[in-house]
Amino acid sequence: MRRRRNAGFTLVELLIAVTITIAIVGVSLDALNEGQRASEAISLMSDLTENLRAGMDQLQHDMVLAGSGIPVGGISIPNGTGPAINEPSPTGDAYTFPAGSTAIAAVTPGHLLGPLISGTENSDMITVIYADNQTFGPLSPAVPLSANFINDPTAVSPDQPCNGSINSTGTSATFDPTCIVFDTGNGQVAAGDLIMFSNSLGNTLEYVTSVSGQTMNFASGDPYKLNGRAGAAPAAGTMDQLQSSPGTYPPTTATRIWMVTYYLDNTNPSGPRLMRQVNFFPAEPVAESIEALWITYNFVNGTACGATCSNQPIPPAGMTANQMMSANIFLGARADKTFSWTKQTFRSNLVSQISLRGLAFTTAFPVAAP
Repeated sequence: MRRRRNAGFTLVELLIAVTITIAIVGVSLDALNEGQRASEAISLMSDLTENLRAGMDQLQHDMVLAGSGIPVGGISIPNGTGPAINEPSPTGDAYTFPAGSTAIAAVTPGHLLGPLISGTENSDMITVIYADNQTFGPLSPAVPLSANFINDPTAVSPDQPCNGSINSTGTSATFDPTCIVFDTGNGQVAAGDLIMFSNSLGNTLEYVTSVSGQTMNFASGDPYKLNGRAGAAPAAGTMDQLQSSPGTYPPTTATRIWMVTYYLDNTNPSGPRLMRQVNFFPAEPVAESIEALWITYNFVNGTACGATCSNQPIPPAGMTANQMMSANIFLGARADKTFSWTKQTFRSNLVSQISLRGLAFTTAFPVAAP
């Protein structure tokens, strides 16, 4: 009697099946790894690009406003005897505005004044100033921007004079509540603000050290070294210069000024940041993992000066910051983590050219883009 063979796979068939299964699993795992690497790369590049765009957008916003609402040539500052005027600076530095300055220009270049992040060249910094678009804003009741507030019978209406006052030493200014009432919200005037005073005799800048009711105080010893300065020489940039006679001021306007400084911070070398500092308030990061900030400027002098006026890190000889026409910004960033597959760091950059609306413009000759 013949035995029946049990159904099943032979050893060869089993080995073939196992080999095919291993091959399929291997291909699937490889595809999964490729997908994970692609996802990681996309995430790293997305974060990198987002940091670049956030930093560039903020820079562009402030630089487009540079010079708006301030006098041509900038705001006068004390330039007689006394300490130099301090400029907000990167951590560990203490810069001042250029020696001999009689005014703070709309844009103050800071070629190689920032820290070394990568490579062999220091980064740049930049300071811009512009007027608050709602002077002390919001105001109640609404009044014209930079409304006269001292002995001015026409600021609001003929029967509502603005009888504010500045004391004889220029250490305080009191506003008439019938014309201007300091708001108590986020736009209120506060210690740390900068106020530009202007009248027919000139202009100057003061630092608010305290506010009491309708009175701003400008005590000496402020972080800029602006307050408490006196000077009899013409254009000395002090409150004295705004007096028609000792203790007497012609109709005068007051405008809040924003001074904004950008620089890189490398306190944590593995995570450099683009910092934005308003006045001498604490600086705040606006973009992470930024390792390069370089800015050049295109100038104009009314003649075809060509390359000597283009892509200059500082004003060319015989020219000033007030003759800037546009700025070329290079912002470089790196991913905050290395790519796990190659152990390399992704890097990218953005380049932009910004017209400086408050400064010099001409159609006499074209300026080539960098």
